[in-house]
Amino acid sequence: MIAARRARGVALITAMLITAITGSLAAGLAWDNALDVRRTMVLLFHEQGMQVAMGAESWIRNILRDDGIDSETDHLGELWASELPGLPVDNDSVQGAVAGKVEDLQGRLNVNNLIDSNGELDEVVLQQFQRLLVILDLDPRFAGLTYDWIDADDNASFPDGAEDSIYTGLTPPYRTFNRSLVNVTELAALEGMDKASFDTLLPHVTALPRGTSINPNTATPAVLQSLDVNLDAAAVESLLSQREEGGFPEDLSQTFTTMAPEMLAKISATSSYFQLKAVVQIDTVRVTYYSVILRSPNGGPVTTILRSLGTI
Repeated sequence: MIAARRARGVALITAMLITAITGSLAAGLAWDNALDVRRTMVLLFHEQGMQVAMGAESWIRNILRDDGIDSETDHLGELWASELPGLPVDNDSVQGAVAGKVEDLQGRLNVNNLIDSNGELDEVVLQQFQRLLVILDLDPRFAGLTYDWIDADDNASFPDGAEDSIYTGLTPPYRTFNRSLVNVTELAALEGMDKASFDTLLPHVTALPRGTSINPNTATPAVLQSLDVNLDAAAVESLLSQREEGGFPEDLSQTFTTMAPEMLAKISATSSYFQLKAVVQIDTVRVTYYSVILRSPNGGPVTTILRSLGTI
């Protein structure tokens, strides 16, 4: 009888262990399945967000194309410059919202213009860059450092340059780019460039193909002031009020009467390069989408030349 009781006890314990193990396995499988479903839904929402962002990009391209046909100048009073409010995205497959804005990249200083068409330093652009840095309370030495970062040789310019001999001594070591920048965020690698300085500079500079002009109609106040050594903060405030309605007159020499001729040749009231920032929210997934758009003159094609997620 004692043996029988022991056998029943062992059988009961075994049954309980099997039940516990089975329940644990079932809970684990259910949890893994829930995670797999969630991962799949996040990927689906992300893909939907991308499609919505690309739809917004297509819409903006059409607006820019129509604007290029209808208008001879580009300014902040035009439709493309209006910030896109949060618009609902609601259909059978997608529920969310999209918001965004378009910026004229030619309202910023193109750092690739530091090198002219002959591959040499453009002193006019260097001096403008130095003025911009001073206006922003940054070290003007960054202008020379940027030139050395993108020029083709390994010779440090005087007095503000730095080449591989400086950068290979850092931790971790790296080398200069020695070609035109593809993305302006590469300036974060300059010797002495900290995050605070970079964040201050970033809204006022861009990296476009060489030879682009600056559009005073869309230029940031700091870039606008850097165009003319004779401009101070009060004069810039006056210029900003003048351009509010429809930008400056097409003949910019009428407005910038004290500007040096060599600087006047580098500005234009029309633009070709624009940047879209679209933010799409689908369920709990947020997609931040950037694209650089090139608009050809005279009603030509409008094309996307660069896309990125999360950062410019």
